[in-house]
Amino acid sequence: MPWLPVAIFLAVCIGLILIRVFLGPTHPDRLVGLDTLNTVVVVSMVILGAAFNEVIYIDVAIVYALLSFVTTLFIAKYIEKGKF
Repeated sequence: MPWLPVAIFLAVCIGLILIRVFLGPTHPDRLVGLDTLNTVVVVSMVILGAAFNEVIYIDVAIVYALLSFVTTLFIAKYIEKGKF
């Protein structure tokens, strides 16, 4: 199981990112934390797909990354201008 140390490292990273999301002093800080969390989740899905030799994890990671990007754009636009 060579992927186990990587999974533990990513879990620690997710914990640190969640601290930033919940304790971030401003809304943009929280948005950056959520975007980073989404990136780490995508990386985790790609690593799981490679570790278990399943392509479906990578397909889901691609769709999740696209939806995450679009959602981040909408939230950033809302924070900047106050409306959609």
